[in-house]
Amino acid sequence: MLVRFWGVRGSIPTPGPGTVHFGGNTPCVEVRAGGEIIILDSGTGIRQLGAALSSEFNGKPLHLTILITHTHWDHIQGFPFFKPAYNPKNQIQLLGYEGAKKGLASVLSQQMESPYFPIELKRLPGNILIKELKQMAFKIGAVNVKAELANHPGVCVGYRLESADGSLAYLPDNEPFQRRHQLQRQSTPKKKPGATEFARAADQKLVEFVRGVDLLILDAQYDSQEYRQHVGWGHGCAEDAVNLAIRAGVRQLSLFHHDPEHDDNAIRRIVEDARKAALAGKHRLQIDAAREGATWESSR
Repeated sequence: MLVRFWGVRGSIPTPGPGTVHFGGNTPCVEVRAGGEIIILDSGTGIRQLGAALSSEFNGKPLHLTILITHTHWDHIQGFPFFKPAYNPKNQIQLLGYEGAKKGLASVLSQQMESPYFPIELKRLPGNILIKELKQMAFKIGAVNVKAELANHPGVCVGYRLESADGSLAYLPDNEPFQRRHQLQRQSTPKKKPGATEFARAADQKLVEFVRGVDLLILDAQYDSQEYRQHVGWGHGCAEDAVNLAIRAGVRQLSLFHHDPEHDDNAIRRIVEDARKAALAGKHRLQIDAAREGATWESSR
C-alpha cells in the first residue's frame, strides 16, 4: 500500500513562504493498493495529482475512485481542475454520502455552475459516475472499505481501507465527543441525561473503527489551547489525536487538516508536543505531520 499526500491543509488554501514545507493545498490523499488508485477527497491538492497521473499514464485509460468524506468546500473545490476528468478515455467514480438536502451529485455540480465556473460538470469529457452511498461497507476491487460517521457539522464520514498490502484510516474532520462535552459542561453546568455516556461511547466507536491500522490520518487542526476557542467547530487537537491513536493501537499517526493560521514552525511545534506526549506514556507510536509530496508505504 502506497500513500502520497497532495493536500493536507484544512478550511482554505494557504500558499505563501510560511507554508512551503508542509504545504497549503486542501485535502487530497492518493492511495495505491490492490491494483486500485483510490483518491481520498478532492481539495485543491487534486489538481497536481491529476497532472501527475496524466503524465505517468501518458494517454493510457485511467480507472479512478474518489472517496468524498463530506462536501464542505475545502474537500471538493479542486475537482473542477482535475485533469483526468477532461479525458474521454478515463473512468472516474466519485463515491460519498448525502452532501446536502439535494444530494451528493447536486452539490458537486453546483460549484461548477455559472457564475462560479465556466464549464458545467455534465460537460466534462471524462466518464464520471457519481454515486451516493447507502451502505457503510463496500469493496473497490480487492480493497475493503468501511465508513464511519465523524463528529463534524453536516454529514461527514471517515474511511478505513484494507487490502493484502496494508491498512489505513482517514478521518480528516472530527471533534472528539468527550473533549467537547467536558468543556461545554464547564460553561453550561446543567447536564443532559446520558450525555457523558453517549460521548464516551461515540469516541470508543471511532477507536474501534481505526483499531490496529498501519496508518491513521487524523484531524489535529488545533493545539489544546486553541481548541478551547473553537469548541463545536468540528475539529480536534493534536493531544486528542495522540490519545485516540494510542487507544486504538495504530502503528503510525499522521496529523492532518492543518489550520490555515499555522505556518510550518507552528506545525513543527505541534508535532514535537505530540511526540513528547506519546513518549511520556511510554508508547512507541510513530507521529508525523502530513506534508505535501510525502509518501508512506506499508511494510507488509
